Amino acid sequence: MEDDDILDTPVTAEGPQQRPQSLMLTFFGNHVLEEGDLCVYSGSIIEVLGRVGVGEQAVRSTLTRMVNRGLLRRRREGRKMFFGLTPQATRVLEDGRTRIWKQGAVNDDWDGSWTLLGFSLPDSWNRRRHDLRSRLAWSGFGALYSGLWIAPGKVDVAAVVAELDLADHVKIFHALADDSTDIAQMIHGTWDLESIAARYVTFDKRWTAHLDAGAGDDPIGTRLRLVSEWLWTIRTDPRLPARHLPPEWPARAAQETFRRVAEHTELPARRMAGELLETTPFG
Repeated sequence: MEDDDILDTPVTAEGPQQRPQSLMLTFFGNHVLEEGDLCVYSGSIIEVLGRVGVGEQAVRSTLTRMVNRGLLRRRREGRKMFFGLTPQATRVLEDGRTRIWKQGAVNDDWDGSWTLLGFSLPDSWNRRRHDLRSRLAWSGFGALYSGLWIAPGKVDVAAVVAELDLADHVKIFHALADDSTDIAQMIHGTWDLESIAARYVTFDKRWTAHLDAGAGDDPIGTRLRLVSEWLWTIRTDPRLPARHLPPEWPARAAQETFRRVAEHTELPARRMAGELLETTPFG
Protein backbone atom coordinates (compact mmCIF):
# COMPACT_ATOMS: atom_id res chain seq x y z
CA MET A 1 0.00 0.00 0.00
CA GLU A 2 2.27 2.65 -1.34
CA ASP A 3 0.17 5.45 0.02
CA ASP A 4 1.73 8.79 0.98
CA ASP A 5 -1.10 9.35 3.43
CA ILE A 6 0.30 6.48 5.48
CA LEU A 7 3.84 7.83 5.35
CA ASP A 8 2.72 11.32 6.39
CA THR A 9 0.40 10.25 9.22
CA PRO A 10 0.84 12.60 12.22
CA VAL A 11 1.28 11.05 15.66
CA THR A 12 -0.20 12.28 18.94
CA ALA A 13 -0.29 10.91 22.46
CA GLU A 14 -3.37 8.95 21.45
CA GLY A 15 -1.52 7.31 18.56
CA PRO A 16 -1.32 7.90 14.82
CA GLN A 17 -4.06 10.14 13.45
CA GLN A 18 -4.97 8.21 10.33
CA ARG A 19 -5.83 10.26 7.27
CA PRO A 20 -9.16 9.60 5.53
CA GLN A 21 -7.60 7.90 2.49
CA SER A 22 -5.65 5.47 4.67
CA LEU A 23 -8.82 4.60 6.57
CA MET A 24 -10.76 4.32 3.30
CA LEU A 25 -8.24 1.84 1.90
CA THR A 26 -8.44 -0.15 5.11
CA PHE A 27 -12.24 -0.13 4.94
CA PHE A 28 -12.23 -1.58 1.43
CA GLY A 29 -9.53 -4.05 2.42
CA ASN A 30 -11.62 -5.21 5.38
CA HIS A 31 -15.00 -5.45 3.71
CA VAL A 32 -14.70 -5.54 -0.09
CA LEU A 33 -11.39 -7.09 -1.18
CA GLU A 34 -12.42 -10.69 -0.57
CA GLU A 35 -16.02 -10.24 -1.68
CA GLY A 36 -15.36 -10.08 -5.42
CA ASP A 37 -16.70 -7.39 -7.74
CA LEU A 38 -18.69 -5.53 -5.12
CA CYS A 39 -19.67 -1.87 -4.65
CA VAL A 40 -20.65 -0.15 -1.40
CA TYR A 41 -23.21 2.66 -1.06
CA SER A 42 -21.59 5.95 -0.10
CA GLY A 43 -23.99 6.35 2.83
CA SER A 44 -22.73 3.08 4.29
CA ILE A 45 -19.13 4.24 3.96
CA ILE A 46 -20.01 7.52 5.68
CA GLU A 47 -21.64 5.57 8.52
CA VAL A 48 -18.60 3.33 9.15
CA LEU A 49 -15.90 5.98 8.80
CA GLY A 50 -17.92 8.27 11.04
CA ARG A 51 -17.33 5.72 13.80
CA VAL A 52 -13.61 6.50 13.66
CA GLY A 53 -14.01 10.27 13.54
CA VAL A 54 -14.10 11.01 9.80
CA GLY A 55 -16.83 13.51 8.90
CA GLU A 56 -19.24 13.17 6.00
CA GLN A 57 -17.66 15.90 3.91
CA ALA A 58 -14.21 14.40 4.37
CA VAL A 59 -15.53 11.00 3.28
CA ARG A 60 -17.19 12.42 0.16
CA SER A 61 -14.12 14.40 -0.88
CA THR A 62 -11.88 11.40 -0.26
CA LEU A 63 -14.09 9.19 -2.41
CA THR A 64 -13.95 11.72 -5.24
CA ARG A 65 -10.19 12.07 -4.93
CA MET A 66 -9.69 8.30 -4.98
CA VAL A 67 -11.86 7.99 -8.09
CA ASN A 68 -9.71 10.65 -9.77
CA ARG A 69 -6.56 8.78 -8.74
CA GLY A 70 -7.84 5.55 -10.26
CA LEU A 71 -8.22 3.76 -6.92
CA LEU A 72 -12.02 3.58 -6.89
CA ARG A 73 -14.76 3.35 -9.52
CA ARG A 74 -18.34 4.41 -9.04
CA ARG A 75 -21.75 3.28 -10.15
CA ARG A 76 -25.05 5.11 -9.82
CA GLU A 77 -28.29 3.34 -8.98
CA GLY A 78 -31.16 5.80 -8.90
CA ARG A 79 -30.16 8.56 -6.52
CA LYS A 80 -27.52 6.47 -4.79
CA MET A 81 -23.81 6.30 -5.63
CA PHE A 82 -21.87 3.09 -5.05
CA PHE A 83 -18.07 2.70 -4.98
CA GLY A 84 -15.88 -0.31 -5.76
CA LEU A 85 -12.22 -1.16 -6.22
CA THR A 86 -10.26 -0.68 -9.41
CA PRO A 87 -7.60 -3.23 -10.45
CA GLN A 88 -4.94 -0.80 -9.24
CA ALA A 89 -6.46 -0.54 -5.76
CA THR A 90 -6.97 -4.30 -5.67
CA ARG A 91 -3.24 -4.82 -6.27
CA VAL A 92 -2.39 -2.33 -3.53
CA LEU A 93 -4.72 -4.00 -1.05
CA GLU A 94 -3.59 -7.52 -1.91
CA ASP A 95 -0.02 -6.44 -1.25
CA GLY A 96 -1.11 -5.01 2.09
CA ARG A 97 -3.04 -8.19 2.91
CA THR A 98 0.09 -10.26 2.34
CA ARG A 99 2.12 -8.02 4.64
CA ILE A 100 -0.53 -7.95 7.34
CA TRP A 101 -1.94 -11.46 7.40
CA LYS A 102 0.59 -13.78 5.71
CA GLN A 103 4.18 -12.61 6.16
CA GLY A 104 3.95 -11.37 9.72
CA ALA A 105 6.22 -8.83 11.37
CA VAL A 106 8.95 -11.23 12.53
CA ASN A 107 11.48 -12.74 10.10
CA ASP A 108 12.68 -15.99 11.65
CA ASP A 109 13.43 -17.80 8.38
CA TRP A 110 15.89 -15.50 6.59
CA ASP A 111 18.11 -17.48 4.19
CA GLY A 112 21.09 -15.12 4.35
CA SER A 113 20.50 -13.49 0.97
CA TRP A 114 20.05 -9.82 0.10
CA THR A 115 18.52 -7.87 -2.76
CA LEU A 116 20.48 -4.81 -3.85
CA LEU A 117 19.08 -2.06 -6.04
CA GLY A 118 21.19 0.75 -7.45
CA PHE A 119 19.74 3.78 -9.20
CA SER A 120 20.85 7.05 -10.70
CA LEU A 121 18.20 9.61 -11.64
CA PRO A 122 18.53 13.12 -13.08
CA ASP A 123 18.51 15.88 -10.48
CA SER A 124 15.26 17.26 -11.89
CA TRP A 125 13.34 14.02 -11.20
CA ASN A 126 12.55 14.83 -7.59
CA ARG A 127 9.03 13.41 -7.65
CA ARG A 128 10.06 10.18 -9.35
CA ARG A 129 12.94 9.79 -6.89
CA HIS A 130 10.49 10.26 -4.01
CA ASP A 131 8.09 7.72 -5.51
CA LEU A 132 10.87 5.17 -5.97
CA ARG A 133 12.16 5.60 -2.43
CA SER A 134 8.63 5.31 -1.00
CA ARG A 135 7.98 2.11 -2.93
CA LEU A 136 11.37 0.69 -1.97
CA ALA A 137 10.75 1.43 1.70
CA TRP A 138 7.40 -0.40 1.54
CA SER A 139 9.16 -3.34 -0.15
CA GLY A 140 11.62 -3.64 2.73
CA PHE A 141 14.59 -1.68 1.39
CA GLY A 142 16.86 0.68 3.28
CA ALA A 143 19.49 3.06 1.93
CA LEU A 144 22.90 1.43 2.30
CA TYR A 145 24.28 4.45 0.40
CA SER A 146 22.43 7.28 -1.35
CA GLY A 147 21.93 5.41 -4.62
CA LEU A 148 22.26 1.85 -3.35
CA TRP A 149 19.38 0.28 -1.44
CA ILE A 150 19.29 -3.15 0.19
CA ALA A 151 16.61 -5.52 1.49
CA PRO A 152 16.80 -8.90 3.24
CA GLY A 153 15.93 -11.95 1.15
CA LYS A 154 15.07 -12.17 -2.51
CA VAL A 155 12.65 -9.32 -3.21
CA ASP A 156 10.91 -9.13 -6.57
CA VAL A 157 10.94 -5.40 -7.14
CA ALA A 158 11.14 -5.41 -10.95
CA ALA A 159 7.41 -4.75 -11.30
CA VAL A 160 7.70 -1.66 -9.10
CA VAL A 161 10.56 -0.33 -11.22
CA ALA A 162 8.66 -1.03 -14.44
CA GLU A 163 5.49 0.62 -13.13
CA LEU A 164 7.49 3.77 -12.37
CA ASP A 165 9.08 3.57 -15.84
CA LEU A 166 12.59 3.55 -14.38
CA ALA A 167 13.98 0.30 -15.75
CA ASP A 168 16.68 2.12 -17.71
CA HIS A 169 17.92 3.83 -14.55
CA VAL A 170 17.91 0.93 -12.09
CA LYS A 171 20.05 -2.20 -11.62
CA ILE A 172 18.96 -5.08 -9.37
CA PHE A 173 21.18 -7.79 -7.87
CA HIS A 174 20.71 -10.75 -5.52
CA ALA A 175 23.74 -11.54 -3.38
CA LEU A 176 25.27 -12.91 -0.17
CA ALA A 177 27.36 -10.84 2.21
CA ASP A 178 31.03 -11.66 2.60
CA ASP A 179 32.04 -13.22 5.92
CA SER A 180 33.95 -10.04 6.78
CA THR A 181 30.72 -7.99 6.75
CA ASP A 182 29.20 -7.30 10.16
CA ILE A 183 25.51 -7.81 9.36
CA ALA A 184 24.22 -6.48 12.68
CA GLN A 185 26.31 -3.34 12.32
CA MET A 186 25.14 -2.85 8.73
CA ILE A 187 21.52 -3.18 9.82
CA HIS A 188 21.97 -0.60 12.57
CA GLY A 189 23.58 1.80 10.10
CA THR A 190 20.96 1.35 7.38
CA TRP A 191 17.65 1.31 9.28
CA ASP A 192 16.36 3.39 12.18
CA LEU A 193 15.78 0.49 14.56
CA GLU A 194 14.83 2.72 17.49
CA SER A 195 12.02 4.34 15.53
CA ILE A 196 10.75 1.00 14.24
CA ALA A 197 10.84 -0.53 17.72
CA ALA A 198 9.06 2.49 19.23
CA ARG A 199 6.13 2.02 16.86
CA TYR A 200 5.73 -1.59 17.97
CA VAL A 201 5.99 -0.71 21.66
CA THR A 202 3.37 2.03 21.31
CA PHE A 203 1.02 -0.22 19.36
CA ASP A 204 1.39 -3.04 21.89
CA LYS A 205 0.70 -0.82 24.89
CA ARG A 206 -2.37 0.82 23.39
CA TRP A 207 -4.02 -2.37 22.15
CA THR A 208 -3.12 -4.40 25.21
CA ALA A 209 -4.94 -1.73 27.20
CA HIS A 210 -7.89 -2.15 24.82
CA LEU A 211 -7.96 -5.89 25.51
CA ASP A 212 -7.72 -5.31 29.25
CA ALA A 213 -10.66 -2.90 29.07
CA GLY A 214 -12.92 -5.67 27.74
CA ALA A 215 -15.15 -5.93 24.70
CA GLY A 216 -16.50 -2.75 23.18
CA ASP A 217 -19.79 -2.22 21.36
CA ASP A 218 -18.29 -1.12 18.03
CA PRO A 219 -16.34 -4.03 16.52
CA ILE A 220 -16.42 -2.63 12.98
CA GLY A 221 -14.88 0.67 14.06
CA THR A 222 -12.39 -1.07 16.35
CA ARG A 223 -11.24 -3.37 13.58
CA LEU A 224 -10.92 -0.47 11.15
CA ARG A 225 -8.68 1.40 13.60
CA LEU A 226 -6.75 -1.77 14.46
CA VAL A 227 -5.83 -2.76 10.91
CA SER A 228 -5.11 0.81 9.83
CA GLU A 229 -2.81 1.39 12.80
CA TRP A 230 -1.07 -1.97 12.36
CA LEU A 231 -0.41 -1.11 8.73
CA TRP A 232 1.06 2.22 9.83
CA THR A 233 3.17 0.39 12.41
CA ILE A 234 4.69 -2.08 9.95
CA ARG A 235 4.93 0.48 7.15
CA THR A 236 8.64 1.16 7.65
CA ASP A 237 9.64 -2.25 9.01
CA PRO A 238 11.64 -4.20 6.40
CA ARG A 239 11.24 -7.50 8.33
CA LEU A 240 14.92 -7.68 9.14
CA PRO A 241 16.36 -11.09 10.14
CA ALA A 242 15.42 -11.66 13.76
CA ARG A 243 18.77 -13.15 14.68
CA HIS A 244 20.50 -9.86 13.89
CA LEU A 245 18.10 -7.66 15.83
CA PRO A 246 18.34 -6.58 19.48
CA PRO A 247 17.13 -9.09 22.09
CA GLU A 248 13.40 -8.96 22.88
CA TRP A 249 12.59 -7.23 19.58
CA PRO A 250 9.11 -5.74 20.28
CA ALA A 251 7.57 -6.74 16.93
CA ARG A 252 6.87 -10.22 18.26
CA ALA A 253 4.77 -9.06 21.23
CA ALA A 254 3.01 -6.40 19.15
CA GLN A 255 2.11 -8.92 16.47
CA GLU A 256 0.62 -11.25 19.06
CA THR A 257 -1.49 -8.41 20.43
CA PHE A 258 -2.63 -7.47 16.93
CA ARG A 259 -3.69 -11.03 16.20
CA ARG A 260 -5.56 -11.33 19.49
CA VAL A 261 -7.60 -8.18 18.85
CA ALA A 262 -8.13 -9.17 15.21
CA GLU A 263 -9.46 -12.56 16.22
CA HIS A 264 -11.67 -11.00 18.89
CA THR A 265 -13.27 -8.56 16.42
CA GLU A 266 -13.42 -10.63 13.23
CA LEU A 267 -16.84 -12.27 13.53
CA PRO A 268 -18.62 -9.35 15.30
CA ALA A 269 -17.29 -6.91 12.68
CA ARG A 270 -18.41 -9.20 9.88
CA ARG A 271 -21.90 -9.46 11.35
CA MET A 272 -22.11 -5.70 11.83
CA ALA A 273 -20.93 -5.11 8.26
CA GLY A 274 -23.73 -7.36 7.04
CA GLU A 275 -26.20 -5.13 8.88
CA LEU A 276 -24.70 -1.72 8.01
CA LEU A 277 -23.33 -2.02 4.49
CA GLU A 278 -25.60 -1.65 1.48
CA THR A 279 -23.83 -3.28 -1.44
CA THR A 280 -24.45 -4.20 -5.06
CA PRO A 281 -22.48 -6.16 -7.70
CA PHE A 282 -20.49 -3.83 -9.90
CA GLY A 283 -21.24 -5.61 -13.11
